[in-house]
Amino acid sequence: MKIPEKPALSTGEKTGIAAFILAGLFFVLWGPGWGIVFPAGFVLVCLAAPFVTGYGFFLPVICRGPRNAGYVSLTFDDGPDSVTTPLILNLLDSYQVPATFFVTGKNAAAHPDLIARILDQGHTIGNHTYSHDPLIMLKSGQRLKGEIIKTQAVLAAHGIRPLVFRPPAGITNPKLGPVLAELGLRAVNFSCRAMDKGNRRISGMASKILDRVKSGDIILLHDSKPWVKKTEDPDNTPLFSFLTELERVLNGLETRKIPVVPLSELIGQAVMEQVAPCAAPAGTDLND
Repeated sequence: MKIPEKPALSTGEKTGIAAFILAGLFFVLWGPGWGIVFPAGFVLVCLAAPFVTGYGFFLPVICRGPRNAGYVSLTFDDGPDSVTTPLILNLLDSYQVPATFFVTGKNAAAHPDLIARILDQGHTIGNHTYSHDPLIMLKSGQRLKGEIIKTQAVLAAHGIRPLVFRPPAGITNPKLGPVLAELGLRAVNFSCRAMDKGNRRISGMASKILDRVKSGDIILLHDSKPWVKKTEDPDNTPLFSFLTELERVLNGLETRKIPVVPLSELIGQAVMEQVAPCAAPAGTDLND
């Protein structure tokens, strides 16, 4: 019987060990005042690290492909949405561009027709929790696990099992690594975004993406319902503004001869796999 290998220590674990070794050393050499510096610094790093979306402090996080890849990938978070997603799919189809949709289980359950259409058009799907609770990383590991499992169950009804997970807003925590390892998922974030606040800040979205995009980037966009302030859009046509910006992104990448490839090709591993379709359970209690 093969003994399973121990998982490698995370950057956070290695940093913690180093901090406490140095603390002991400085305590012996220079007294307790110096001994507290490294543990205090480690705590501050742990508080800031979850919000650094392009760096895996607590667990391995894929945030881009190789810089010499010569191409990029598109990802959309928070959908599917009954109005926005179909229009995005139309644009992607007209430009013959693939994308990965990191869907919430709640929206996927509400719009099974859109999940089917995403798959029929050759796009891939990732897990983005069930309810997109912005505070999910502050809650228990069991709650986080339940959110992910419930979304996997919803998507299993479509004959797929996502192999990648994107946490809401890209925020991680120490509990996420063990949960994903148990469920056979990898964390995938992003390396290029417009800071659009989930399609609540649309103005200039295309310019922000095109000014920053580099070879190997994973581009973050959203297919949630667009919203803009009246002062930014006097005619109050946020959907039109969003689609205009998205088309500028697609056209800009095409003009610059930056190919858009499937996320699986960019990161060198599968994003989802086919499974036998099965009915999603009636519901899962996500309360602790």
